[in-house]
Amino acid sequence: MAAKKTSKKPKTQKPEDVLIIADSEHSADILYATGMFVPDPFIYLRRKGKEIICMSDLEFDRAAKEAPHCEVVSLTKIQSILRAAGVEQPGWGEVASWMLDKYRVQSIQVPDAFPLKMANIINERCPKIELHPTEVFPERLIKQPKEIKHLQEALRMTEIGLEVAVRTLKQSKIGPKAELLFQGKPLTSEKLRAIIHTAICQEGGQASNTIVAGGNQACDPHNRGSGKLKAHQAIILDIFPRSETTGYFGDMTRTVVRGKATDGVKQQYAAVGEAQQAAINMARDGVSGLAIHEAVENVFKKLGFPTQRIKGRMSGFYHGTGHGLGLEIHEWPRMGKSSTDIMRSGNVMTVDPGLYHCGIGGVRLEDVILIRPGKAKVLTSFEKVLEI
Repeated sequence: MAAKKTSKKPKTQKPEDVLIIADSEHSADILYATGMFVPDPFIYLRRKGKEIICMSDLEFDRAAKEAPHCEVVSLTKIQSILRAAGVEQPGWGEVASWMLDKYRVQSIQVPDAFPLKMANIINERCPKIELHPTEVFPERLIKQPKEIKHLQEALRMTEIGLEVAVRTLKQSKIGPKAELLFQGKPLTSEKLRAIIHTAICQEGGQASNTIVAGGNQACDPHNRGSGKLKAHQAIILDIFPRSETTGYFGDMTRTVVRGKATDGVKQQYAAVGEAQQAAINMARDGVSGLAIHEAVENVFKKLGFPTQRIKGRMSGFYHGTGHGLGLEIHEWPRMGKSSTDIMRSGNVMTVDPGLYHCGIGGVRLEDVILIRPGKAKVLTSFEKVLEI
């Protein structure tokens, strides 16, 4: 459950013509289109089903090998043509304008995050061409078998991170003031996070902003956690690494207590487990994300865990139940209070309800499922044990 961004819901109709100017380290769309990691911006153009990428000399030969489905054109050659036509410093905007003119584009879809500078250059040079910001690859919502395999690989990295985290906590000693000691030194959120990240790195993953939050810190669902970890308190471990090879994300959360959990935490844990299972049982093709979220809320209400504001602070369950997972940590569809999405076969979703009560602590459990016509398939298998 990484920090979430907001954006418009994607259209389901696949646009025919698409223009993207971005680097594939940060743009999931251009990575999805080309399948290759490039740290610097380049141009992707889909015109009447034909895919063209404009690459620098540095990346030209690699692109021909790693993106064989695309025609590769030379940035240097196009810039030479533009200079000969009087353009002193042709950049990506000028090159994109030249390509749109060459391929006789009149109307084209661009990502919502299309660079404003590039859009202005295109509008100035080609005023008759219409740019339409939208979700350019709505088909990303339905994961293909190869993508599901990539996601499972990323989830295995996630489980390795959880495994080393739990093992480190088990090996820690409980000090006289309930502080956890590892190898003779206080075990902090920062230290445990570094141990997790090292293990994931060794498996070919990139982990950042991992949540290791104990006690009241865990009552803020996106608090990364800091300082000394203590025994007998709930510790939320939320790990969401990205595969360096494929770019797909994993995302899992477990809550553990080193020592003895309080009755309050035990009650929270049981309720979150029941709510999560209710969501998993309900999730299937044709069911709305809102209905699944409301089912989770109903479980919490039934078990005596209302969501309310106490002394100016939210208490209970006050975030979404789940989100799509893929080349971005948060994708469509969503399961939440404002969701209008319907689950479809091929959606890969997190299911991560939680309860947060200041003075008791926070509990969250997160697993990943594949939506099918029947019961959803759970893609994660890491054990759920509260006391370790």
